[in-house]
Order: sequence, then C-alpha cells, then structure tokens
Amino acid sequence: MSEQHLTEAEYDAITDAAAQWCMRLHAADCTAAERQAFEQWRAAHPLHAFEYEAMQEIWDVADHLPRPPAPVRPQPASRTSWRTYGLAAAISAMALPLLAYGGWSLGWLPSSYERFQADGSVRQVTLADGSQVELNLGTELTYSNYKDQRRVTLNKGEAFFKVAHDSSHPFVVKAASGQVRVTGTQFNVWMYEDQVRVTLLEGSVLVNSDSRHPDGGFRLDPGMQARYRQGDYQPQISQTYAGDTSLAWRQGKLVLDNLALGEALPLINRYLSTPVMLADSATGAIRVGGIYDTTAVKSLVTTLPKVLPVYLTRNQDGNPVINSLPGTTPKS
Repeated sequence: MSEQHLTEAEYDAITDAAAQWCMRLHAADCTAAERQAFEQWRAAHPLHAFEYEAMQEIWDVADHLPRPPAPVRPQPASRTSWRTYGLAAAISAMALPLLAYGGWSLGWLPSSYERFQADGSVRQVTLADGSQVELNLGTELTYSNYKDQRRVTLNKGEAFFKVAHDSSHPFVVKAASGQVRVTGTQFNVWMYEDQVRVTLLEGSVLVNSDSRHPDGGFRLDPGMQARYRQGDYQPQISQTYAGDTSLAWRQGKLVLDNLALGEALPLINRYLSTPVMLADSATGAIRVGGIYDTTAVKSLVTTLPKVLPVYLTRNQDGNPVINSLPGTTPKS
C-alpha cells in the first residue's frame, strides 16, 4: 500500500468502514440512498476505494466456500442495524482461524494476503515468501499464499520480480487473461488494458495467454520476451536485443526507440489518467523517439506538436487526440 499520513486508529477506522459498506451493499434491502452515500464515502479519500476493493476481493473468495445448513428457525426479514453488522463482524473475526485453517488445507483460502500499490514513485516491497518486487508508477497488485502456489494478481501497471526459489510451491503472476508461472527467477511484467508483455532476465518461466488452461504455456529462456492480449490463443515469443530498454522504468525513464505512435501510445498511456487517442492509422504510423522522465509523461503529450508533424484536439469524452498535419507522410 502506498504511504499515507494516517494514524493506526484512523487507518483501522477506514478498514472497519470498508467492511461495513461491503456487507451493507451485498444486503438485499440496501437502498439507493445508501448506495449514493457509499459512493460519496468512497470518493472522499483514495484509501476508501483501496480498502473497499480489498474487502470485495475477500468477499468474492468467501463466496466460493461451502455454505452451512440453513437455521431451523429463520429470523423474520427486517432491516439489520449497523450494530448487528458490527457484532457479526466480531463473531466472524473469532471464527476466522478455524475457517482459515480449513480453507487453507483444501486450497481455497490463502494463509496470507497482501495488497500493494505505487502512485507517484517507484516502490520496492518484500512479499511474505521473501520474494522482492519493484512496482512502477501507477501499479497495483495483490499477493496470496495458497497451499499449492504463491499467487500474484497484477491489477494494473508494471512490476519486476525477484522470486524466492521454492520448487514445490510455484509462483504464479496473473495478468489480464493469462499468467506467468515460475519457481524462482527474475522477470518483468508490463500490462496496459488487455495487453501484456513478459521479459525474462534470469531463470525460466512458462507464459500462458489463457489462464483457463493453466497446464499449458510457452517456456522463455533469459533474454526472451512474450506478448499477448485478450483472446490470443498463444503468446508471441521474441528475442530481446542488446539495447532493449523495456526495463528503463527502473531508472525512472521511458525510452521510445523510433517507435510508431501506434506502438508508443500504450507505453505512454500507462502513465496517464486520461489516455491519448489516435485520429487514424496514418497518424499512428508517424514515428517518435526520445528518453523521458516517467514522472513527467503528461508533458510529453503536450510537446508532441513541437517535434512531430501533428496537432492535438479532444474528442467528446475529453481524451486528447493526435492528428497528423494535412499532407504529412510518415517518416520511415
């Protein structure tokens, strides 16, 4: 989680509120007014949304657990008070060790769960298994330790992994529709929308573009790269070249090596809250190069008309749109 200037009590209060909202929003009698109040609460502070998403993930995991028998004398339907929810949460907390042990033994629940994000700067974290992870700007991921595997879900962004070796406990990174499976190695995973790129530095990995078939995959050796996007039957495999700059972000740099704008925009948009669009394919063929600071990518967009034969407009959704000047021929 990103650095926050909150006391432990303030942080706990946010976590408790997120748990209460999660239970309330899943209740059958939750009203439209309550949902509106929740949206206001979630928008009031970045940690509110962050903690609620964590609670929602736990709720989704719990939804797959076996259900106990229905009570013999069902309670009459009535609106449950916040105090009742608080009591239910307390009871759940006391029952959690037993539930967790059973869930762990059957491979349903993790023994540990961690959530991390990096906002305005690169962040380095150590997972519970000792693996080291470096998070690029705007990256969010979770780590869960299951009985049969260590699992990372890359929700967005980019991360470099140095995985602690454990041949009996594979390390799996889920990204978009696919996954990367290793036992101990060093590799990088970049993701933007449904596009994923895996670059291997050391060891070996299995890259699968469709995690619904986890036993498949293509093996990478050091210096190789795999790319895939949603719906791909298999990833595209290639060899990286000596001057590959895909890991320049670890030094705070975005390197565009004479790329067509169509190829460069996913790399640029990864750092922007509002993505830049292309007016047409001809504009996308114009090439761009240079080395840029990852914390100042927004200014790169505004300077493009100064270095390329393009101009900027905005579409009806407010996105910047790059247009080629009339009569411009893309540079080869």
